[in-house]
Amino acid sequence: MKIGDKVRFLSEVGGGVVTGFQGKNIVLVEDADGFDIPMPINECVVIETDDYNIPTPAARKKREEEQQLRTAAATARASAMDSQVSEPQSVRLEKPQISVYRRPEMKGGDILNVFLAFVPEDIKAVSTTPFEAYLVNDSNYYMYYTYLSAEGKSWTARSHGLIEPNTKLLLEEFEKSELNDHERVMVQLVAFKDNRAFTMKPAVSVEVRIDMVKFYKLHTFQQTDFFETPALMYDIVRNDQPAKQVYVSAEELKEALIQKKAADTPSRPQTVIKRGGKNGIVEIDLHIGELLDDTCGMSNSEILNYQLDKFREVMEQYKKKREQRIVFIHGKGDGVLRKALLDELKRKYPDCRHQDASFQEYGFGATMVTVK
Repeated sequence: MKIGDKVRFLSEVGGGVVTGFQGKNIVLVEDADGFDIPMPINECVVIETDDYNIPTPAARKKREEEQQLRTAAATARASAMDSQVSEPQSVRLEKPQISVYRRPEMKGGDILNVFLAFVPEDIKAVSTTPFEAYLVNDSNYYMYYTYLSAEGKSWTARSHGLIEPNTKLLLEEFEKSELNDHERVMVQLVAFKDNRAFTMKPAVSVEVRIDMVKFYKLHTFQQTDFFETPALMYDIVRNDQPAKQVYVSAEELKEALIQKKAADTPSRPQTVIKRGGKNGIVEIDLHIGELLDDTCGMSNSEILNYQLDKFREVMEQYKKKREQRIVFIHGKGDGVLRKALLDELKRKYPDCRHQDASFQEYGFGATMVTVK
């Protein structure tokens, strides 16, 4: 240490420039105010700065202890907060806000009429213009609604919320390139009135098939009471009745054609027995064309046996009904069927009378049997 050195005091704050010495152990230090301060040499340390207010080791130690105490306190507070089990906050769902203004009700508005409308932004450029989709509520009811579109068997909600009475609501805007996303849409509705009694309406879910071709034709957009520009309207509810759109898929069309073909195919004639006429006479036409639709592949004997089976069926049905008269129409022909009938009557029904039927009514080709 020599005169001119900058020193700092160790036991207290302060320091200065060495100006001299008093003996071997005392140094004179000129402070910032120009006073010479005698200090023991071992209480001074040479420094390379003019800042003489650097804390002493004791002061530094005290400051470090205070800092440790503050850090420990902060750590304790943080641990206490982390250890607390926070109760889950209940999520409060906010219902759509209904205007406090009580809307006047329209005459006839208690009957639901709801429409889905598509409005071109530029009617003069219908082939390229974007479109706006609206939900039109032409009734006195508030409605919670959901507007969805389908892709395969999956549905996507495009808009949902609350629509007020006798208003229209913008659902979405879309470009012409997004038309294919709207080929199948659905509107679901729940109608109610706020703060007043009302007639309950059933919930509605209506699927609408949108004809994409109509969006390219100007004449499909018509003037309506709801828009200043022409719009394409689809019924969702009309006069309280949900719309039922007719749509036939390719599979349904194929099935319908098959059913129609089956219905057009002539069935077997059912006029085997003809009731009525005078005196309750039962008439049986045994001509094979009246009994079968088609005789292809049948031999003459097979045809004859079929006719005789029908004769036996009728006789068994009426054999216990006394005085019942039955006319079997067999035709004149070669007389084969008539002879076979007479043989059957003689062998199996000997108690029944038989005779030629009225020539005026049946000609020569009929036999009348009277059950006894």
